[in-house]
Amino acid sequence: MTMTAWRVDRPGPIAGGPLHRVSTAVPRPQPSELLVAVRACGVCRTDLHVTEGDLPVHRAGVTPGHEVVGEVVEVGAEAGGGFAVGDRVGIAWLRHTCGSCRYCRRGDENLCPRSRYTGWDDDGGYAEFATVPAAFAHHLPGGYSDSELAPLLCAGIIGYRSLQLADLPPGGRLGIYGFGGSAHITAQVALARGAEVHVMTRDPQARELALQLGAASVQGAADPPPVRLDSAILFAPVGELVPPACQALDRGGTCAIAGIHLSDIPSLNYQRDLFYERRIRSVTSNTRADAREFLEFAAAHHITVTTPEYSLGDADRALADLAADRIAGAAVLVV
Repeated sequence: MTMTAWRVDRPGPIAGGPLHRVSTAVPRPQPSELLVAVRACGVCRTDLHVTEGDLPVHRAGVTPGHEVVGEVVEVGAEAGGGFAVGDRVGIAWLRHTCGSCRYCRRGDENLCPRSRYTGWDDDGGYAEFATVPAAFAHHLPGGYSDSELAPLLCAGIIGYRSLQLADLPPGGRLGIYGFGGSAHITAQVALARGAEVHVMTRDPQARELALQLGAASVQGAADPPPVRLDSAILFAPVGELVPPACQALDRGGTCAIAGIHLSDIPSLNYQRDLFYERRIRSVTSNTRADAREFLEFAAAHHITVTTPEYSLGDADRALADLAADRIAGAAVLVV
């Protein structure tokens, strides 16, 4: 049996057409894996980084996509996790960890040197079918459509981890730099916890969405917010925004950098940007515990997910629109 899938043949600028649609065999699941019929797959900026070559090639001709919602159609003989044929299931970015290194043993599996990732090391969800190790598949909350769930599986999870690492105090002031798929979900989590949210973004559509969701203020990407921030999260992959984000922090504040890729950070001035115990920290993937906590939160607090939809056949156009900042919210491929 064959299926339609997209592959990154030669990474490069999206305008050059690095993504190609192919007809290929439906993958066979290993004994520990599930075979999933893809129903929806989110379009993440990490897919763009893989396609354009910002991230090094881990697998030639890989199929991108790591925000996958689908239906289990086959369960491997050794697959655990309590999944059965017909279940709705989520496939996320983190796909494999060794379970035995010092990082895995201490609960930091996101730092595992032998970790593998969906849509980078192994084929992902820009296809009609995908496989996933059952131990890394996710049970999904009810009350959401397939399209609404898809962005939660990376944009939501990584935003949740970023919020945790930003050390936002109860009722604190949070600055969000860039307001795309992950940021518009994270803002709602912070607001539900009682935070005051200030958004810095250059996109007029994103500013409007931020205000609709309850942001206290919106301004340009590098503009100072009207108040000192307890915490900041940088979602835009723009290193030039690190200094203004640090300058906006109050004493003891933390700036968390959420992306897997960031352009170079300009020189920082110690007194102006870092003194008074201000901190910068990166965010690396997520643990399965992060995913479970966030999906439980999403079950208890309905998140409004803005999801412009594209057909699977228009995956290249969806990535081009993402690259050109023509998407408000989190785009989704519908199969």
